[in-house]
Amino acid sequence: MTIVLNHTIVPAHNKREAARWFAQTIGLPAQESNGHFAPVRVNDTLTLLFADEASFDQRHYAFHVSDAEFDSILDRVKAKKLPFGSAPWSSDDGRLNDWNGGRGVYFRTPDGHLLELMTAPQ
Repeated sequence: MTIVLNHTIVPAHNKREAARWFAQTIGLPAQESNGHFAPVRVNDTLTLLFADEASFDQRHYAFHVSDAEFDSILDRVKAKKLPFGSAPWSSDDGRLNDWNGGRGVYFRTPDGHLLELMTAPQ
């Protein structure tokens, strides 16, 4: 059996703003909110559903991307003047990592979630 993650809920203080910020930063098209969620389609099999929550724990979302996607996203992160770093414990050191023979970077969303980009899967 093949198991594929179809969607997950991302808690946010303002679902529409969080979805818009994520889509713009990652380089994805924005979608209309469909009621309870503000969806962002990441790829053919995964949608992030942003939901309003009063309080929540910060979460970690990791994405395997191509070299070209990595460069484009990192350019947008830098253009937004967002702190970024080489590891979860140093997400603001301004460096990249080279784990597993690829490049990796971490940065935070306005809601405090930690996003990870990697060009070589773990």
